[in-house]
Amino acid sequence: MSGLKNSLYLLSGYSSGVCIVFIMLIILAQVIGRLFGFIVPSAEDFSGYLLAASTFFGLAYSFKEGGHIRVNILLQRLPASVQLFHEVFLLFVALFIAAFMGFYCAHMVWESYLFEEITHGYIPIPLWVPQLPVALGLVGLNLAIIDNLILALSGKEPIYKIREREVD
Repeated sequence: MSGLKNSLYLLSGYSSGVCIVFIMLIILAQVIGRLFGFIVPSAEDFSGYLLAASTFFGLAYSFKEGGHIRVNILLQRLPASVQLFHEVFLLFVALFIAAFMGFYCAHMVWESYLFEEITHGYIPIPLWVPQLPVALGLVGLNLAIIDNLILALSGKEPIYKIREREVD
């Protein structure tokens, strides 16, 4: 099971990187196109969709790797037992927020699919297509938070804290 989770986090990180590469290729095509007198239709739109996809695909991977910004000034000064309680409490808060966002993003994707909404621009595409990576990224983040919450509740150190110590 651990291998599957790590593969999922890694796939999420790679997906984020691939989106960045596609943004670069679109912008490069647009720049070269201007030199030769043609435009790349909806380049800004697709770059924006890929930027959102990259951001949300990267959430689970960066959470697992300890890449999210955490302010530990107060937490470091607490006794170990209080630190564990505080960590579990904050993971529950993070799970609540991420689950709330994930649920409503998935609902938004479903509604866009049902009502057959399309994007506005040179190239109209179904709106659920650029919305789907946002929802999938939030599902991945929820899984990463649950994974670390289970570790914290079982008395083990969350993965992101181990990664933070490696950086220090």
